[in-house]
Amino acid sequence: MNMSNLAKLLNEISLADSPRLEDLEQILNLNRQEELKELFSYADKIRQEFCGAGIFLRGIIEFSNYCCRECFYCGLNKNNHKLTRYRMSKEELLESVAYLAAGNIKTLVLQSGEDEGLDVLWLKEIILSIKSQYDIAITLSLGERDAGDYRLWKEAGADRYLLKIESADEGLYLKTHSGMSFTRRLNCLTNLRSLGYQVGSGCIIGLPGQTLKNIAQDILFFKQNDFDMVGIGPFIAHKETLFAQEQNGRLQLTLKALALTRIVTKNAFLPATTALGSLDKDYRLEGLKCGANVLMPNFTPQPFRKLYEIYPGKRCVDEPVGACNFCMDKMAKSLGRFIDYSRGDALKFKKAVLNV
Repeated sequence: MNMSNLAKLLNEISLADSPRLEDLEQILNLNRQEELKELFSYADKIRQEFCGAGIFLRGIIEFSNYCCRECFYCGLNKNNHKLTRYRMSKEELLESVAYLAAGNIKTLVLQSGEDEGLDVLWLKEIILSIKSQYDIAITLSLGERDAGDYRLWKEAGADRYLLKIESADEGLYLKTHSGMSFTRRLNCLTNLRSLGYQVGSGCIIGLPGQTLKNIAQDILFFKQNDFDMVGIGPFIAHKETLFAQEQNGRLQLTLKALALTRIVTKNAFLPATTALGSLDKDYRLEGLKCGANVLMPNFTPQPFRKLYEIYPGKRCVDEPVGACNFCMDKMAKSLGRFIDYSRGDALKFKKAVLNV
């Protein structure tokens, strides 16, 4: 594509209330180095204009790897009988939170598989305890739950909820999620919004059967719903899943999707995901260069961290708790940016209705 035409198209996409799918597909199909450089540079400028130079930290604690789902891409799927399952105790979890708070992290992400054994009131007490001791935001990432559960946790003090759509195309969603309902997924996102959560979603790049149009649909979905955070990472095949023999997602396509998402969402928080750092080498720096403004240090203690194996080769599973901070500060400085230690609350106005 002529570079002046590319610049014009990127500007049109940026300004559009509802970008055209064919325009998004056209950008996702770019391959020449000068085209990619222009795309990534444009996305980085949008990030600077709407989000600033700060890189926000979201400290994650993966407190249970039990899961009732059979997602074809995830190592936590219930059919993986080779995985040692665990649930952290209240004491273990709160000790990890103390390490996180001591590291000046202002956002905690409590994540698990879709654990049917999770005691709703137990987690409520955890949230109340954390909020009584620390001035930090709490993000939950626990999958699909009843609206009553979401309400109880919100009233206890939870601030945010991350529920990735994985694919906004219903056909592809159903082909990769056995026994799940696309409509229920959307309803959960709607419930979370109506309850006042800051809501995040996201997708996987490189799912078997995924097309450029599917990815364009995902990006348009993120735009239409004005999510506060969007997580985009590459598919990484796990040997104990139905997708064990499939090819990993491509780095450049993941970066293109990340850059386009920045351009259309403007001020969403976009992480340079752990999956992006877990390919043949760590590519999180590349993610930060094309629109990302979040890093997610892991505060899951050993030996549990190694057992939260969504995909193989996950980065930093052998490091002690809190070891990521120096690495992330170094990444930020190499880009002429800085670690922003604030809570990093949503930059968007809330919408009560989910758009599909």
